[in-house]
Amino acid sequence: MDGLRLDGRAAVVTGGAGAIGTAIAADLAALGARVTVADVDLPNARRTAAALPGARALPVDLASPASVEAFCAEAGPVDVLVHNAGVSVVGPFTASDPADWDLMWQVNLRGPMLMTKLLLPGMTARGWGRLVFVSSDGARAGSGGEGAYAATKAALFGLAKTLAREAAKGGVTSNVVCPGPTDTPMLRRVSEAEPGLVDKIARGIPLRRLGTPADVAGLIAYLCTDRAAYITGQTLSVSGGVTMQ
Repeated sequence: MDGLRLDGRAAVVTGGAGAIGTAIAADLAALGARVTVADVDLPNARRTAAALPGARALPVDLASPASVEAFCAEAGPVDVLVHNAGVSVVGPFTASDPADWDLMWQVNLRGPMLMTKLLLPGMTARGWGRLVFVSSDGARAGSGGEGAYAATKAALFGLAKTLAREAAKGGVTSNVVCPGPTDTPMLRRVSEAEPGLVDKIARGIPLRRLGTPADVAGLIAYLCTDRAAYITGQTLSVSGGVTMQ
C-alpha cells in the first residue's frame, strides 16, 4: 500500500536500547527510515543499531540538558522523533522520595520537552515531521505505586496536544501512545518477587495476554507514516482492551 514507507526520513528513538525501543527502531528501519538509537546505555544502543540497516547509536542522558543539547547538535536534521525513554521508581506515594520525583520529571518530561524544542523547528521548516510520545496506561487510569511516574507521563498528554496545534501548519503531527501491561524484561524481573504475577495480570486483560514490544511498535510506526498524516493530537492505548474509550 502507498504511504507506508519512510524512505529518506531520519528517525530518532530515545530509550532505543530497551525492549520496546528496540522494537520501534526495528519497525522504523524496516520502513526505510535512517534510525538513530538514542540511549544512556550506549553499548546496548550500539548492539541495537548494529542489527538494523543504516542505523547508528548516539548517547543521550535525558536528565542532563547539556547532554540533550549535545545530542541534538550531533543528530542533524530529524524527521521522526519518538520519545520512548522513561524511568520509574515504584512504591507508595506517601513513602516516595522527592529526589526520585526530580529524576522522573527530568527524564520523562523535561528531557522530551527540551529535545522537541531543539528539533521541531527543523521539521516545520522542511514542512514534514512526526512526534510520538510514549506515555503509559498508568498515566491515563492511575497505577498503584507509580504516582510520580504517572504524573510525569500524564504531562505528555498536554504537551503533545499543544504541539499538535502549534506545529500543524508546518506539516508535523504529534500523538501519544500508551502501552498497557507489556511483556518486557523489566516486568519479568518484577514478577520474580511475586510468582504468578504475570498470569494474574494476563487474566485481567480482555485479550487474555500481555502486550509485546512489537504490539506497541506497530502503532508507533504507523503514526510516523504518510498514511497517518490526518491523525494528530490523539492519545492511543495499546493495552489489549484494559483501557477503552
